[in-house]
Amino acid sequence: MKRLLAALAIAGLSGCAERPAVPDWLLTADAAIGNHVRYHLEGRDRLAAGQLAIARSEVARTGDATQMARIELHACAARVASLESGDCPGFLPLAADAAAAENAYAAYLAGNVTVDVDLLPKMQQLAWRDPARLEAIADPLSRLLAAALLWRDGRLSPAGIALAIESAAGQGWRRPLLAWLLVERQRLEKIGDSAGLSTVDRRLRRISGEQP
Repeated sequence: MKRLLAALAIAGLSGCAERPAVPDWLLTADAAIGNHVRYHLEGRDRLAAGQLAIARSEVARTGDATQMARIELHACAARVASLESGDCPGFLPLAADAAAAENAYAAYLAGNVTVDVDLLPKMQQLAWRDPARLEAIADPLSRLLAAALLWRDGRLSPAGIALAIESAAGQGWRRPLLAWLLVERQRLEKIGDSAGLSTVDRRLRRISGEQP
């Protein structure tokens, strides 16, 4: 997933002949939210919480609800990609003053199927409209997020689950990897695939350090 704050800053400055320096608060917040997401996906909760606090503090200096909302939604997206709750309590106090795109994104993360898809990030639009296009999403976190929302909506294929597993594994993201492996395990158990279950169980044990 492209970092929202950096993308916003670059877009805002792109028309200037002589580009002013990006504000320190924006650079710090962008780095901190990126670190938060990485630590969360790796299962390093204490470090993740510290980085999220830094990002929130830096953006709060602006008093800009849309900027503050983007921090909350970026953190929420990492949780959804790991098949955790789509609730974003940090976003709620900002919703009334945040932009329409941020409110649409929050609804999307919460599983609201009536969301205006045109307001979503382009890659999320792509997969939501056509689950077969999931593989076309280059960014691993964006791909995992799209897969999570499709899975929640009952539209993710077995191939999509496999893609989510390997997307998480390829980045070394332990938290979503474990969550997606459990989804696959439930699917295999339902169809009675004992060989597949054994393979998944061995992988789960390796991740947990129970098996070399």
